[in-house]
Amino acid sequence: MRLLLVEDDVKIAMFIQNGLKEAGFAVDHTANGQDGLHLALTEPYDLAIVDLMLPKLDGLTLIEELRRKAINTPILILSAKKSVDDRVKGLRAGGDDYLVKPFAFSELLARVQALIRRASGVVNPSTLTVGELTLNVQTRKVYRGQKEVDLQPLEFSLLEYLMRNARQVVSKTMIMEHVWDYNFSPMTNVVEARICYLRDKIDRDFDSKLIHTVRGVGYVLKENS
Repeated sequence: MRLLLVEDDVKIAMFIQNGLKEAGFAVDHTANGQDGLHLALTEPYDLAIVDLMLPKLDGLTLIEELRRKAINTPILILSAKKSVDDRVKGLRAGGDDYLVKPFAFSELLARVQALIRRASGVVNPSTLTVGELTLNVQTRKVYRGQKEVDLQPLEFSLLEYLMRNARQVVSKTMIMEHVWDYNFSPMTNVVEARICYLRDKIDRDFDSKLIHTVRGVGYVLKENS
């Protein structure tokens, strides 16, 4: 999952960014509203975290402009403003949730996960299943049948993206956009390499393969028909 963080406080931004990356998210960060608006309009994000008091363009205006342009990315508002009126203004501008500073990272993470679940229509709050393959988002445990699969953080994020899009072909570009941040060049073979590592752990010891290459198009995770 790829997130946008628009926050001008350096310490808070590093705190959030490091925590989200440890939780398996790719995070793009910018410190002003103008750049945040540009990124949100031009890049595909699964969720945006937006502070309200921003240089160049305030958070409320940023959110209103996104909604005016029919960008439906879920938005979690961060703000030191804690009055009911401030929360109402943020939600009416187009925010989906509102978190008051200071906050516990565990609460921010739970709200991020809830907004993503709501947007993706996932019914089960924690477990994704395709055939005998299961992935628990909260515990970060993966099993193929009774065998636990040990994955590196990027491999976990890649598998989660494939499972959230099970039975749908996803291109290399789509994978790059949702699993890696925008600093990676699309000309690299990082996706192919990670897919290879993932296959080695998910499929190698099983007769039925789940990760399939659609030549010239991308990859799909599905049971053999």
